[in-house]
Amino acid sequence: MVVRLQDIGKAVRATEYAVRGPIVARARELELEGREIVYCNIGNPQALGQKPLTWIRQVLALVEYPDLIERFGETAFPRDVVETARLVVKESKHGLGAYTESKGMRFVRRAVAEFIEERDGIKANPESVYLTDGASKGVQTILRILISDACDGVMIPIPQYPLYSATITLLGGRQVHYYLEEESGWKLNRSMLEESYERARAEGISVRGLCVINPGNPTGAVLDVKNIKMVIDFAREYRLAILADEVYQENVYHLGNDFHSFAKVLECTGTKDISLFSFHSCSKGFLGECGHRGGYVECRNVPQEVLDEITKLQSVALCANSVGQVVTYLMVRPPKPGDPSHPLYLQERNGVVDELRLRAKIVAERLNAVPGISCQPVAGAMYAFPKITLPPNTTDFEYCLKLLEQTGICVVPGSGFGQVPGTFHFRTTILPPTDKIESVVKGIADFHVRFTKE
Repeated sequence: MVVRLQDIGKAVRATEYAVRGPIVARARELELEGREIVYCNIGNPQALGQKPLTWIRQVLALVEYPDLIERFGETAFPRDVVETARLVVKESKHGLGAYTESKGMRFVRRAVAEFIEERDGIKANPESVYLTDGASKGVQTILRILISDACDGVMIPIPQYPLYSATITLLGGRQVHYYLEEESGWKLNRSMLEESYERARAEGISVRGLCVINPGNPTGAVLDVKNIKMVIDFAREYRLAILADEVYQENVYHLGNDFHSFAKVLECTGTKDISLFSFHSCSKGFLGECGHRGGYVECRNVPQEVLDEITKLQSVALCANSVGQVVTYLMVRPPKPGDPSHPLYLQERNGVVDELRLRAKIVAERLNAVPGISCQPVAGAMYAFPKITLPPNTTDFEYCLKLLEQTGICVVPGSGFGQVPGTFHFRTTILPPTDKIESVVKGIADFHVRFTKE
């Protein structure tokens, strides 16, 4: 038969993902017509000019074609690159074209556990680490084990990254929204969490988990230890699992806004009766290796029988892609001081972070100077989520569509992430090169003035 729209599952039709939604589709059309489009809709660093780190690409070149190791070796590549490539080839056993263990290559999982121990000063178990095709697949797996029927709900922030709302809808569960406080720099508020939870319970929803994105997407907020402890206390009182999306942990720009992992704070409080699922990715930070789809989820305070079920789900998909697993290894095991590759690695890493810090400042300051636009400081991540004042009977979708058509700047309406009713926002990345980000912000400012006058 010919599959028609009405034949498709209702959950699929109800699913929305604004980051690649109709405005982006319109951008593609304009691009085909010869228009220059600046894609500020998605955190895709290398597509906007960020160069890959030499360390990553040199090791990948050797492990993808191991003959190069013996043919050229240290005559063409630094010693630590060659040593790392030999280790990867040895540990992967059958090369990167073969399936790996369902949980991921064991030496990579060991390296991730050691990375967590070094970062946080706490113990980590490699057997509780799963390598995934980017953090997104890890998030989808954990939501899959938490949602069993239409009465199960998961608390997600508003605004949120639509991976969460889309996946919960696909799984037939219920989104339980809690609002972030824009005026306090997009922090979490205990009373708002309780209000959200109680409202869900009154609607017959069984709340199973709580998602937190830190540093925030789309908000750019960085949570302090006090805020994280509050979330842990709330989750413990209401018996909720915590999903900690920490993929932007290397993207912190303001002094005093240090990244603190949920795992570290959880262990410091001695809490053992909350399951924590922490996600990290090589797509963000200063690597920007989105296309290689590497990441992991670490499970903490999760019984073995539940881990067995997660392993089963991983087995259904066979394994995460092997190259992404290697990139994850290179992310958590970078060159060390004294290694030949370390000076260049440090220079490239600091260069990326310094540029992002500058762009974060430019975007927030310039947008705040525009009448009718208010932008919280971009303390972390790769985005700004400014509030905009619109004329009556206008939507943020119309605003973003006209912005695209008039200026070629592609951003995402705030409605795609969720926002307090009666308010309007848009999300833009801070990723375009510094010279271009100036023109992007000026283009938005000039457009906003024209749009509100018209």
